[in-house]
Amino acid sequence: MRAVLDGVTVVAVEQAVAAPYASSRLADAGARVIKIERPDGDFARNYDKLVQGQSAYFVWLNRGKESICLDLTVEDDRAVLDAMIAKADVFIQNLKPGSIRKLGFGSADLRKRFPRLITCDISGFGDGGALSHLKAYDLIVQAETGLCTITGTAHGPARVGVSVCDISAGMTALNAILVALLQRERTGEGTSIQVSLFDAIADWMNVPVLQFDYSGYPTARAGVNHPSLAPYGAYRCADGKDIVFSVQNDREWVNFCTKFLKQPDLIRRPGFAHNMERIRNRVDLDEVVVDRFAQISSEEAMRELETAGLAYGRLNQIEDVSQHPHLRRVPVSTPAGDVELIAPAAIFDEERAPALRPVPAQGAHSAKLRNEFSKYSQQPTRGE
Repeated sequence: MRAVLDGVTVVAVEQAVAAPYASSRLADAGARVIKIERPDGDFARNYDKLVQGQSAYFVWLNRGKESICLDLTVEDDRAVLDAMIAKADVFIQNLKPGSIRKLGFGSADLRKRFPRLITCDISGFGDGGALSHLKAYDLIVQAETGLCTITGTAHGPARVGVSVCDISAGMTALNAILVALLQRERTGEGTSIQVSLFDAIADWMNVPVLQFDYSGYPTARAGVNHPSLAPYGAYRCADGKDIVFSVQNDREWVNFCTKFLKQPDLIRRPGFAHNMERIRNRVDLDEVVVDRFAQISSEEAMRELETAGLAYGRLNQIEDVSQHPHLRRVPVSTPAGDVELIAPAAIFDEERAPALRPVPAQGAHSAKLRNEFSKYSQQPTRGE
């Protein structure tokens, strides 16, 4: 299952997070992924030096790839890339808008030359529109899509703590490429895919936008509370630890009031009887809930919530997550030695720790790849 894409060649002119996310998952599935880096390398290699002197971002997103450094302003290096694309099944790029087209590798031209080729262009705001020419990084798109304004507390907006726009775009690109590969198996034709960070995360913003468009409902920043369900959030226990719990429906609300709060009279009290009332009266409801949690330890709270049939969890710090009993890890070789990554989320045939191929050093395969593809420049291609 893990090598299902064996025989598929992916050429990726990529940097940062979004495109490397997509190509790394294709590599996990067995594809040959050739990563094209600038002569000074993918700048994500220098985001930090916190993993044995290497960037955490780069180690996470570049396993299983071959790295070649090319200067695409130089004709000979463009010829190497052209030969690679001629033999490729998939071409991914996420350079600054317009850059790849100016270098002679625009998707429209490539698709004319190689009808079986699947191209995937990842950008900030897409190929058209007022902002399409702009560079766009994760936080910029979080701000533009309104994600920041519904994240944070009443005191101000906040960035989601991971690069969620980049990751969402990478996931969207991966899904689209897999669909395109399946379509090609059936039709013999490749396709052109465009994915923008804006579109990827805007899709995730459907709920607050729909609520506003059709009811004028403004999603309020609620910290570690759910903006449209109550009670649902984090509460401090007598031992100083925070527990997150959720009431999702009327049955759970009844159980919460009777079995946890020990106040069955609250169930149909005006202002608390259904979810929208509880949202409007969250402050009053929280006075009751906060008082109950403050009387018991976190262990007692979790035990009673479980007895009541309610979902709950701990508000963990990163050091807690690092030691979490459900965290699966898998080793990967890097230029600085083996590193334990968090394992890919999907488990195939109970393989809980799949083997991952190494993270490449910058330009580690340059000589090998130049030699391999120099002999293909005049030969028939997959796309012909």
